[in-house]
Amino acid sequence: MSTTNKSSQRPEFRNIGLSDLIPIALRMPIAAKVSILHRISGMLMFLLLPFIVWLFDKSVSSQVSWERFTGLFNGSLGMPGWFYKLIGLLLIWSFLHHLIAGLRHIYMDFCHSAVNKQFGRSSAIFTLVLSLGLTVLLGAKLFGLF
Repeated sequence: MSTTNKSSQRPEFRNIGLSDLIPIALRMPIAAKVSILHRISGMLMFLLLPFIVWLFDKSVSSQVSWERFTGLFNGSLGMPGWFYKLIGLLLIWSFLHHLIAGLRHIYMDFCHSAVNKQFGRSSAIFTLVLSLGLTVLLGAKLFGLF
């Protein structure tokens, strides 16, 4: 039995910081980025669920609560209205992206012939373009551009 020092041959592992993750994330394929965004959008919807319930309650309780609800986006409750609109825009994006990416995953689950590299790339690009395009359109409506 030899008594050689194998610890010098082992690779060194260290903590990974944010500066180490950015180059890794930039090298990822587009399908992996869409999958990560799908998880982030689900987490955002879950974390903002109390805000969604509160908004729903304010919008349907009474005429006075409806006026307070609409005043929220005009900045009448202490915070500026654009802040609540940005939260609403974040919710719009997270819902649209989560829905479209979820439909993409369901389609790939049922149609096994769609599980290949080319379809993954093209459907990921479609998911990003559609979710961002609809978010811009609905965001323009939210911010009163039309």
